[in-house]
Amino acid sequence: MLVRKGYTSFGDNAGKIWHSISNNGKQSIDEIVKNANLNTEEIYSGIGWLAREDKIKKNNQTYSLGNTNLTSEIGSIAGKVYKILDIWEEADIETLKKLANENNENVYSALGWLAREDKIIHEDENKYSLKI
Repeated sequence: MLVRKGYTSFGDNAGKIWHSISNNGKQSIDEIVKNANLNTEEIYSGIGWLAREDKIKKNNQTYSLGNTNLTSEIGSIAGKVYKILDIWEEADIETLKKLANENNENVYSALGWLAREDKIIHEDENKYSLKI
């Protein structure tokens, strides 16, 4: 059941974000944290999931529902993360950040994107790998 754990938690995070924005309108990350009761890593993984579903867009520092404008940003980082996991077989967040030369938010968004594509396994609290 560990394989589904990461996939479902990212999807659950996305659902909470979607409901928060749907009920309250456009929001900043801080507002989403408060309204969806999620931490920043959960927020960014959910944003990655929603971006892959073409359901969230970013305007300056706020997010709203609609066709995404995040595909090139998150999608390209997801490609980097995928390639790292393909080469390394598994990696934790710190390794992914270092090898992709990205920050926490971008790596979590990329993981959310890949989770929506059902391409990753969240093996434990620290390690990710590709689904075979």
